Amino acid sequence: MRNRLVIALVATILLVAMLSCRKREKYPDEPYLEFRSLTKIDNGTPIDNEALLTTYFTDGKGNIGALGDDTAKNFFITYYELQNGIWVAPEEFAESFNVCLPQFLPSGIEEPLDGEIKLKLNINNPYSTFDTIKFECYVKDRNNLKSNIIATDSLIIKKI
Repeated sequence: MRNRLVIALVATILLVAMLSCRKREKYPDEPYLEFRSLTKIDNGTPIDNEALLTTYFTDGKGNIGALGDDTAKNFFITYYELQNGIWVAPEEFAESFNVCLPQFLPSGIEEPLDGEIKLKLNINNPYSTFDTIKFECYVKDRNNLKSNIIATDSLIIKKI
């Protein structure tokens, strides 16, 4: 019994030592976004209504996301349609895709952070007959630092 206790104690100390020696990633203070995917969500009908946008992010201070009851938009998304060979951002959707990301780290903690952001988006503009779309996105952290702007792949959607 005593040998098991000693082995467990040594294993715990080694695990803690290994984790504490783990190299922390360093990222710039400005948030960074990278496009991962834009995938249609099958709703069982012949019309495409929603898609899942997946982005990867890094932030040197980890201060992405709103604090407490703050509902200010901090992830900005522009919807584009391919209209007669030209990408156009319809005015009726100018701000409808912007969202408020939740707080990722507890208040007062500043440390490098990375991960994925997944958002469900409505992709079918009922006022338009154009069927090819894309999005551009960026994020702002709580210090109002703006990330790079990313563009998604284009997506052909089924309409009525």
